[in-house]
Amino acid sequence: MLVEMTARTVYEGALFMRSMEMLSAFINIVLLGWLILARTKSRRAMLIGLAISAIAVLFHGIMEGMRWQMVPIYLITIIPIVILGVQSIFEPKERTGKGSRIRRILALSLAFLYGIIAVALPIVLPVFTFEKPAGPYSIGTVTYDWIDEQREETFTAEAGDKRELMVQIWYPAELQASGKREHYLSDAGPFAEGYSKLLNMPKALFTTFEHVRTHAVEHAAIATREPAYPVLLFSHGFSGHKNQNTFQIEQLVSEGYIVVGIDHTYSSMASVFADGRVAWLVPQDTDSADYLDQANEGWVEDVKFVLHQLEQLANHDPEERFTGRLDMEKVGMFGHSFGGATSTQMLMRDDRIKAAINMDGILYGKQRVPEGGLKKPFLLMSADHSLQIAQTIPDRQQAEMIERMLTRYEHVADGGNYWLIINNMDHTGFSDFYLISPLIERMAGIHLQQAHRIINDYSLDFFNHYLKQQPLQLLNQVGEHPDYTLKKG
Repeated sequence: MLVEMTARTVYEGALFMRSMEMLSAFINIVLLGWLILARTKSRRAMLIGLAISAIAVLFHGIMEGMRWQMVPIYLITIIPIVILGVQSIFEPKERTGKGSRIRRILALSLAFLYGIIAVALPIVLPVFTFEKPAGPYSIGTVTYDWIDEQREETFTAEAGDKRELMVQIWYPAELQASGKREHYLSDAGPFAEGYSKLLNMPKALFTTFEHVRTHAVEHAAIATREPAYPVLLFSHGFSGHKNQNTFQIEQLVSEGYIVVGIDHTYSSMASVFADGRVAWLVPQDTDSADYLDQANEGWVEDVKFVLHQLEQLANHDPEERFTGRLDMEKVGMFGHSFGGATSTQMLMRDDRIKAAINMDGILYGKQRVPEGGLKKPFLLMSADHSLQIAQTIPDRQQAEMIERMLTRYEHVADGGNYWLIINNMDHTGFSDFYLISPLIERMAGIHLQQAHRIINDYSLDFFNHYLKQQPLQLLNQVGEHPDYTLKKG
């Protein structure tokens, strides 16, 4: 079973390898095999092998960037140099007999083992990519550092500190939009450090973030096909960040939505402000329902402030990008985990939010879903593992708290709303995180690509219907399916 899982992991991870990275690995593994198997190796052949290997590594470094996971591959490049050095000092001798054959077999075995490790390392920890967006638009993006002068920052000790939020907007761009694709994280260092501390794992495991690029082009011209585009706000979960659902955001934007991601400062993994300051995740009492109900108020206020800023941009954008292009009459919201709870609260409490999706978020917050439902379009997405999580928690007190919280789902589908339960899925699968390694995905027991496509298809169908008045394509197919169950109230 473990061998089968590892083999599948390596195969799927290979799909993430970058083209020059893959070419460099192939050339150097072939070079290693030739160095071991060839009985005679002329100086000219060695120099040619060295040149080809070095050129492949050089182009990979220039075009894609070098990373520590490829070090075993890079080291193969220097083997011809070592052999040439030895040959220049010692006269090569032809060796025959049983001893030389044993040494040859041993060398071949070690080379094979080394080759397996060299290839597996960049595959198990790949520079992951996002599926090409399916819609008719390219993607532009811009980031803002906004300060709410009306609110004091409660997570800092300095008197007079105001609430400061990093906000990223992704928007439809013309198909011919040109420019360099944006990094997944503009400054990946703090996130690698943050994940390392949170998960108690080596920081090196998370350095691949710095090489990951998206399909978005910074400051691209906004598409002119529509006079204005519906707006969707995205709220991450505790210790998440505004980019954590890029797999979903890019697909929605490509279909004609403007998506606004919010970093909830001090509750996100890290918020990197425009001047380089970093606001780190502050530990909070995430085991207390009372604390989380109250903490959600701060997130709701964050969203309300961002909505106000968007209204200002729609009226007058100093850069002229969004003036008149944000359709503030068609605003929806979606969020993961605590951000999903925030989306639900905003739907209940703010008339500007016309429809919302909660992705696996327990319904924390001051207001409860009333009997009869929300009276506004709502879709709850749940992982089947999450609905059973209380049964796996050894701490009985904590398990009972989770069970009590899950009862808040009782009326979510009332009044004609929807509840989508995805099979073989867990809480983290609703974000990009498992893309960091196919091995982690396999250990979690989920099929991430399939789950992400279900999330994307149903998110698009939901918002297309309730914000663009398009006919339903999927949400009208209520019932049990092989990969999910769809309920309607």
